[in-house]
Amino acid sequence: MSIAILLVLLFFGVIMIIEGLYLVVFGKSIKLNSRVNRRLALLEQGKGHEEVLNTLRKEREQHAKSKKVPLLSILGNKATQANIAFSPKALIMIMIFISISSFSVIFVMTSLSPLISMLIGTIMGVGSVFVWLNKKAKARLELFEEQLPDAVELIVRSLRVGHPFSSAINVVAQEMSDPIGTEFGMLADEATYGRDLVLALEDMADRVDIQDLRFLTVAVGIQAQSGGNLAEVLDGLGKVIRSRFRLFRRVKAITSEAKFSGYFLSAFPVLALLAILFISPHYYDDVMETAAFIPACIGVAVMMVLNVIIMNAMVDIKV
Repeated sequence: MSIAILLVLLFFGVIMIIEGLYLVVFGKSIKLNSRVNRRLALLEQGKGHEEVLNTLRKEREQHAKSKKVPLLSILGNKATQANIAFSPKALIMIMIFISISSFSVIFVMTSLSPLISMLIGTIMGVGSVFVWLNKKAKARLELFEEQLPDAVELIVRSLRVGHPFSSAINVVAQEMSDPIGTEFGMLADEATYGRDLVLALEDMADRVDIQDLRFLTVAVGIQAQSGGNLAEVLDGLGKVIRSRFRLFRRVKAITSEAKFSGYFLSAFPVLALLAILFISPHYYDDVMETAAFIPACIGVAVMMVLNVIIMNAMVDIKV
């Protein structure tokens, strides 16, 4: 019982340490709730547009090579979506440091064998970094998706008053916060230095991997090849995105009760087991030596995993 509590507290403590380290190294400018996006913050420090663009592109593309390694590809994809400023080497060093530290704590404070302590420490190191990256990526993508309708509306207004598309992109970069402010600011800077804007949009759509952004990219690409009223096209796209977003929120509200029931039913057996062990630590001593104990534990674990998978599938409604 005490070992399980120690491992849980250690895992959450490690995630908080990673977050604190990230804020200490890169400051508050990387926080998504900042009113001034990171690109504008760097420009206000006196840096030139080219220097800022090179800095942001280096952070954006530094995880591309890690995607080619099978075991690191998952972390690389999450790091790219979260736009983590940590380099791949820094993430690996953090995983190694956390694994060694967790092994030391577990080995000293518990009676587990060195091999099991090392295995748990490694899982702690890799798992905590993955959970942290997944949380960062999910938060950033959700905020990007929420900001996209406002960005499209700003582009439409700029086009209707006579601004070119590149200037409309720059308006979004100036007026909106992160993550969309910095991403569109990099688009504007790349267009200024001669890169094709459609290709830059396609790269951003592949990197961010949001369906509504792909719609925007396709609309701009078709207009660039065949012509037409881009403002009207994007106006209709913006209305569709807003409608999808409202529908998504409605579905989320409707399924919230079912999700809570799934979380409760999934967590209740574990909580009940912990409560039994806390009240009566020797409750299972009589059956632990029987031949059916291990197979029964494995069967229960498999059923609980299937329960989580099936309940998530039931409430995961695609919009």
